[in-house]
Amino acid sequence: MTNDTHERCSWCGTDAIYVDYHDNEWGIPKKDDQELFELLLLEGAQAGLSWITILKKRENYREAFDYFNAEKMAQYTEEKHAELLQNTGIIRNKLKVKAFSKNATAYLAIRQDGGSFCDFLWQFTDHKTIINQWKDLSEVPTSTPASEAMSKALKKAGFSFVGPTICYAFMQSSGMVNDHLTSCFKHPSNSPD
Repeated sequence: MTNDTHERCSWCGTDAIYVDYHDNEWGIPKKDDQELFELLLLEGAQAGLSWITILKKRENYREAFDYFNAEKMAQYTEEKHAELLQNTGIIRNKLKVKAFSKNATAYLAIRQDGGSFCDFLWQFTDHKTIINQWKDLSEVPTSTPASEAMSKALKKAGFSFVGPTICYAFMQSSGMVNDHLTSCFKHPSNSPD
């Protein structure tokens, strides 16, 4: 539920889906491996597009990709990829669709080595949220040394569509970084607690 009397980051505008995402998801720390896996893949699907485009198709993605069940996704065949490329509910980009399967295999490899995906990702912020103090949207970077390090490690692990900008957007959305503007009601300095 959103409260329209609050001041928000300007990027979410007034679209109800975007406002709800801003208020209830963006910047809230996520520690569940499955949730992080889904979010990373969706951030990669966004490459070259706006996030709201992916957000509006998120349920379609979940249905099309077996609710991001990595074990199933890693087994996708060429026939399954061809079927996905006919699905109008997702972005029908051949490289991105194939990357989902490749990334599922890489994700499983990290987990099979006994580590959690959460630990693998959160190491780049020393396992805590970085709280920035941006006053204006123009101050917010598109990548940082931490997102560059994450990108390099993910690529080394076999992931695709995980460049430094995608990784930084992922860090923001997963709560590794809190980039709510200082004027926004979601910035920790404005919390009533």
